[in-house]
Amino acid sequence: MLSMPAACWLCQMPLALAHHGICSYCLRTLSRPRCCPRCGMPSLYPEAECGRCLRHPPSWQQLVFVTDWQPPLQNQICQLKFFHKTAHSAMLARLVLLTWLTAHRERRLVRPDLLLCVPLHHSRAWRRGYNQLEELARYLAHWLACPYHPAGLCRKKRTAVQHFLTARARRRNLRGAFRVESEVKGRHIALLDDVVTTGSTVEEISRILLAAGAASVQVLCLCRTL
Repeated sequence: MLSMPAACWLCQMPLALAHHGICSYCLRTLSRPRCCPRCGMPSLYPEAECGRCLRHPPSWQQLVFVTDWQPPLQNQICQLKFFHKTAHSAMLARLVLLTWLTAHRERRLVRPDLLLCVPLHHSRAWRRGYNQLEELARYLAHWLACPYHPAGLCRKKRTAVQHFLTARARRRNLRGAFRVESEVKGRHIALLDDVVTTGSTVEEISRILLAAGAASVQVLCLCRTL
């Protein structure tokens, strides 16, 4: 992995602590609107679940994200995901950690017993050469002091690319796509993704984790499309 330069990845100003990757000024600019703690969508009352979740709750219990899908974090995710910029991993994982720590303090978010990440189908992982979430997950698991199982989830079938599908088509596309490979019964699971758009992927995985006996599922991600 490339060494972290002693400059902020976002504004390129010098960093006192090079391994942080992002300066305190840029950290403050990564704001997000008031959101429902469960689905992550904008809400006037972020202390409680929104009306959507009360009527049709998602399978997961909490969603934690750094910011919505916009620059500069959008650009950093694309660099990591498609251009092998794995040196960004520590900085991006730290942003997720800081956001989780805030949620842990303010919402009394339970500390996870196991960290899993959204898997790639083996053919897509072979073409890309890596799963961009695995580096983030290793950092997070270390900082959260919980186990991380890289093969804890398996993508059984190669699904169509989600970007061009409607929300309903995404749900159909993902039905039966995943399998749980780790023992999750009675455990609080943290599920890591890079971007949550409609939530179809994390919904399907959360559903099968709970069906396998998981005590709860919290979704951690860098961006939420609002």
